[in-house]
Amino acid sequence: MEFLGTTQVASYCGTKKRCLFPDPAPTSTTKDSYQSYYLPGYRHLSSWRPSLLHKVISVPPSSDEPYNLTGRPPTVLPTLRSALHARYSTRDWHHANMVQLKGSETSRYWAGRLNTDSVRLMQDKDQLTYQMQEDSRRNLGERISNIDFWRSELVYELECLLRETQALETAKKRLECAADEMQGPLKVGTALECLYYREKRKGIDLVHDDVEKNLIKVRLDFLARLSLHSINRDAQHVLEQDLSDKNSAHFIDEKCFNLRNTSDSINFYHGVEKVDGTVSVPVTWAKFSEDNIRCSQHARANSVKLREDTEVGLESTSEEMWNQFVSTNLAFNNRIAEVADAKNKLQAQLAKVLQEIFQTEDTIMLLERSIMAKEYPLKVAQTRLETRTKRPNIELCRDEPQYQLVTEVYTIDDTLQTLKKRLQEARDTLQMLLANKSKLEHDISVKANSFFIDKKCMDMRKTFPSTPRLIGYT
Repeated sequence: MEFLGTTQVASYCGTKKRCLFPDPAPTSTTKDSYQSYYLPGYRHLSSWRPSLLHKVISVPPSSDEPYNLTGRPPTVLPTLRSALHARYSTRDWHHANMVQLKGSETSRYWAGRLNTDSVRLMQDKDQLTYQMQEDSRRNLGERISNIDFWRSELVYELECLLRETQALETAKKRLECAADEMQGPLKVGTALECLYYREKRKGIDLVHDDVEKNLIKVRLDFLARLSLHSINRDAQHVLEQDLSDKNSAHFIDEKCFNLRNTSDSINFYHGVEKVDGTVSVPVTWAKFSEDNIRCSQHARANSVKLREDTEVGLESTSEEMWNQFVSTNLAFNNRIAEVADAKNKLQAQLAKVLQEIFQTEDTIMLLERSIMAKEYPLKVAQTRLETRTKRPNIELCRDEPQYQLVTEVYTIDDTLQTLKKRLQEARDTLQMLLANKSKLEHDISVKANSFFIDKKCMDMRKTFPSTPRLIGYT
């Protein structure tokens, strides 16, 4: 017999016995006659279901009774064949349960391990985050201490520099009083005025002579004593700027140091860790302030030395100024004499050049007349030659008159060329003399201008200040 719920190709199903009736002709296959049925939630079972196609017997529709001559009921109803064909075996059922249990056990094991590892990871990361935050806070505290140190150093150095600047300002006022008292020829203002006047000299007379050297020496002596005051100002500005930056950095780092996880001002700033706007490292940062302090100390040392030199120099200023006054006046007198002598020589040379110009003009006039006088003999000789060319036939003889006329033409023509060349040379010489005359006149005017300027400068150098006032006492 056949068991319900088994397939027709099961191992325990033997070969069917042949019925008395012959096998009917196949009408269709099971695959073609019936639609496969799949259990909900399961995949298509064609991967394990036998691919053998079973034949079915078609019953004539006209028969009202079952087509069964042996009286044996049908094993499987035709309407249940599709459902029975899609069912699983007991072995498949147990295997599916076992797989499900093992999968669940594995998932539970890995979930438990993940939970344990997650708890350990969270503890480690919490400890790491806390430690990193504490390290950052400690570093900020050390940074604030470093800023406080350099800030105190800058404040101390700035106070020292301000005191020295005030002392230098007092020395400067004494020098200014001494300079204001130089209302005579040796005062700085008069020296500058003479230098400005002498800048009006023209051409070659703009020479760096002894007068200009003495005038500049007077000016530079005082400028050297007053110029270092600006160095103190530069160092003060650098210290104040550095101190201001240190105060701002101290305020910012102290604000960062006081931030907590419960602070209200914290927020997300995505990507800020990727922005590197730093311009220094701790070594260069400390070196910057150290260099500023050293620069200020150097400026203070120069300022102290300047004040000491000023105290010593003011005592000898009076004698130096008197010597400079005498030396400058002597240089002025020598220069005036040199300019006057050069002017006189130029005027004498100009007179000679004018006389030579008159003589050259006369020579040019005589040469032009001589050239004009030679043109008529040349015309006569050439006319004679041209007329003799009209002689007939054999009379065109190269006789002695012919030779003489040709020689005469060549000689007169050469004479004319020589005279014209000499005339051109005379004209060039005249142009050269005229240019020289113009230069001499220009040089004479330049010398006259220089002479006038130096005389005017000497007129301004008439008085000399008193000695006490020259050293800054009023």
